[in-house]
Amino acid sequence: MELTPLEPWIKAKLGTTATGAELRKEIDRHQLHKFRETVDYVRARSPFYRDIFDGIQGPDLQSLGDIASLPFTTAEDIQENALRFLCVSRDEIARVVTLNTSGTTALAKRIHFTGEDLELTTDLFHHGMKALVRPGGKVLILMPSDRYGTVGDLMVRALKRMDVQGIPHGIVLDSGKAIAEIVEKRVDCIIGIPVQVLGLVRHENALAIPKGMIRSVLLSADYVPAAIVREIESAWGCMIFNHYGMTEMGLGAAVDCRALQGYHIREADLLFEIIDPDSGQPVADGAVGEVVFTTLTRKGMPLVRYRTGDMSRFMPEPCPCGTVLKRLEWVKGRLHGGVRLVGGTNLTVADLDEALFPLPGLRNFRVEITGDGKTDVVLVTLYRGENPAAGMCEQAAKMLEAIPAIRAAADSRSLTIAPIRTSSENWITTGSIKRKIIDSREER
Repeated sequence: MELTPLEPWIKAKLGTTATGAELRKEIDRHQLHKFRETVDYVRARSPFYRDIFDGIQGPDLQSLGDIASLPFTTAEDIQENALRFLCVSRDEIARVVTLNTSGTTALAKRIHFTGEDLELTTDLFHHGMKALVRPGGKVLILMPSDRYGTVGDLMVRALKRMDVQGIPHGIVLDSGKAIAEIVEKRVDCIIGIPVQVLGLVRHENALAIPKGMIRSVLLSADYVPAAIVREIESAWGCMIFNHYGMTEMGLGAAVDCRALQGYHIREADLLFEIIDPDSGQPVADGAVGEVVFTTLTRKGMPLVRYRTGDMSRFMPEPCPCGTVLKRLEWVKGRLHGGVRLVGGTNLTVADLDEALFPLPGLRNFRVEITGDGKTDVVLVTLYRGENPAAGMCEQAAKMLEAIPAIRAAADSRSLTIAPIRTSSENWITTGSIKRKIIDSREER
């Protein structure tokens, strides 16, 4: 099994030739050292951290375990205090990314990057993509690419360093056009949002892509349902890699190796923790909890102990690739990603993904919950292709009824499923806002 390319990259960044257990110790020492530096750096330069780290100094932290004593940073903190996080002058900021939330009244988050910060991400893309593509390859990038510092722009720069052609297509607005570009340019790797890549596989022109031409796909920017992975693998016979990252992390954080059994983290630049979301205390390796991260090398807007709301766990078993890097299980949901139904059960997007995406011809779906406080009503719209399978709505109803949360609520007569609708209208997702269940009961 080929070793993850992140390990030799991280070794070079640390300037070490250590291997095995000694390398793991070197990484831990590096992370503690950089964490201490980061605490002192933000306390000296960031008005926000100057306040909450009053009296705390880097040397006070004697071990990685001491980090748990420091306060968290939250999304609300950034929404309300974005400029107070800055550690450089605004003239030194090369890129600002605005993240709008799916709520109607919540403030947007604005994340600031210096040119040096963006180079860190480009460097990650350069080395992480070595697991997917070889020199001379062609990569179609179905991500925002229209301006400096976007994911697509940085990826094109990164691929050029490894003699790979990055082809910036952008968000898929026309699946047929994207397929034509894949065929015309003999693309052998695709980077995209899960539901958009599924849209290519299920398009009426999908057979124009010869099986075996696409050798690898990197899915990113949203959670990756197993049903979508199976569909892409079946159609193209390629390897499906998962990437985990957030804009707050610097656009990139962790990626699969060729074992395809969990993400490896850019541990020279990020420190990850898994905490109990209720107590805020660290959980044992192997236990599921909330992902928390600290940026260790960012200059413009470093973040310390940022709560992501994503749920995952460190996988204690050795990775088949043989690396000593930590392995994070694929993120499948968020701490507050579900909807509590009247009957007391919790319905999640992951439940719906695994139930509905196996439907032939389905490209995406929209789920809304309404109700009068006594009975919930589930409203489902299926976004279908040009030639939907017969009986799609009837099949979807059966699949919904088999979801344990819905079945339990229906059995207690606290939930009904409204007649399912289909639509062929253009469904666009940028990935900046994760797919979610729309809970209209809150608006009432």
